[in-house]
Amino acid sequence: MARTELLAAGEVQPGEHWTGTWFGMTVNLDTIVATLVAAVIVCGLGLYTARRAVAGRPSVLQIAFEALVGWVQGQSEQLMGSRTPRGVVGLAVSLFAFILACNWLAVLPTEHVLPPPTADVNLTYPLMLLVVVWVNVAGIRAQGLRGHVVAIVRKGPFEIISQFFGRPASLALRLWGNIFAGGLMVGVIGLLPVYVLWLPTAAWKLFDLFIGGLQAVIFALLTLIYFGEAVETAEEH
Repeated sequence: MARTELLAAGEVQPGEHWTGTWFGMTVNLDTIVATLVAAVIVCGLGLYTARRAVAGRPSVLQIAFEALVGWVQGQSEQLMGSRTPRGVVGLAVSLFAFILACNWLAVLPTEHVLPPPTADVNLTYPLMLLVVVWVNVAGIRAQGLRGHVVAIVRKGPFEIISQFFGRPASLALRLWGNIFAGGLMVGVIGLLPVYVLWLPTAAWKLFDLFIGGLQAVIFALLTLIYFGEAVETAEEH
């Protein structure tokens, strides 16, 4: 039976979580709930926009989604051209929208109860694994298993270590570190007197919006770059 623990006298501090047990494993319930909330927001907005999409007078949401898709398509065209693997554009768009929704949960007043799930490595690591596995599958499809392995080996030992350990860790930890640091700053700002608390809080929330968007862009762009390297031919290497 799952047992929920509310830590820190009713507030979840940075690095602490509501936890429960499931089949003998400890799970961070707040991360799971926040992830589902972000997923529902993205899917809901996507379905709403798709149902109301028009050619003549597009809504703000339609313009935003079309701009996002256009940006991703443009980046993939520059990096991969006609070699862009099927589904990569959709993956990058989905990653950007989902990570943005996760990050922007930090600006809600419920942050102490439901922190952004990207402030937990238990979400950023699976996102990284999704990208790494899909990238190597795309490389094998483009060059064959032997060609993909040869292309990796040709890069040398340091590049191999970077590709399979350094880059994946950086992809996950960069996202986690920036969002987690934002939670720490909110805790520090909360120590200020109440009569001046609103000003730094409002300023930091605006900065959270900027950092959250920037990290979503970086994650999506690096995903496209990794796919571009994976589908390069032996001659291009």
